[in-house]
Amino acid sequence: MPSLQTALPPELANNVIRLYRECLRRAKYIGHQVELAELHFTCFTLENKHNTELVVDMVRQQFKKNMHETDPEKIQKLKDDAARGLINHILYESERISGRKFSKTS
Repeated sequence: MPSLQTALPPELANNVIRLYRECLRRAKYIGHQVELAELHFTCFTLENKHNTELVVDMVRQQFKKNMHETDPEKIQKLKDDAARGLINHILYESERISGRKFSKTS
């Protein structure tokens, strides 16, 4: 099965640290978007301010949990999973901004 990482720039896909940083950037963006949505639709409470921290912490936990992995196949799968998450978010944002559907739904 070909790697999903080919859809990302090689300097990002081949470097776990850069992949991690991009995942953190997306997590911060997603958390911030959720906070803005809650601000518009509900009373903004102290609890809602922690969405960004929670999403970022989820990403950190996943990378930290697997940081000592040595099996090359498992590492490739983990990198593919991270790449898939980034690609899915990029597609979602592209569809949201443009109003066009890029993916087929079954």
